[in-house]
Amino acid sequence: VMENLIKMLKRHEGAESFVYLCPENRYTIGVGRNVDNRGGLGLSEDEIDYLLSNDIVRCIKEINKEYVWFGDLDEVRTEAVIDAFFCLGATRFRGFHKMIEAFERADYKEAATQLLDSRFAEQTGNRATELAEMIETGKYA
Repeated sequence: VMENLIKMLKRHEGAESFVYLCPENRYTIGVGRNVDNRGGLGLSEDEIDYLLSNDIVRCIKEINKEYVWFGDLDEVRTEAVIDAFFCLGATRFRGFHKMIEAFERADYKEAATQLLDSRFAEQTGNRATELAEMIETGKYA
């Protein structure tokens, strides 16, 4: 029943992966979802959590593919690395050579120091401080 409706709505509205301006000049995404801050629906908490869960899974896959040491981390350090990777993206994360080398040696104090010695730390302030503390101690800040 819904299958036909879904196909018809996609055909009539279009299905866009990226934000676009609709004919009413409102920010829209997906199949006609008005996410404009001027009267749009935005996203529900469940939709935000769904997108975030997918992004976390994608980050974990990307990190695991590139860094063998990642699988050896405890839960706290794992989550700190995912948080940093999530913010930085694969390319910028890759630029943290000294931090990555410290993780390879399981030298978490040095990994934390290297994270703090960065533009990322200057730009994110408390976020970087919290992540560095988690990396160094293996405990939630």
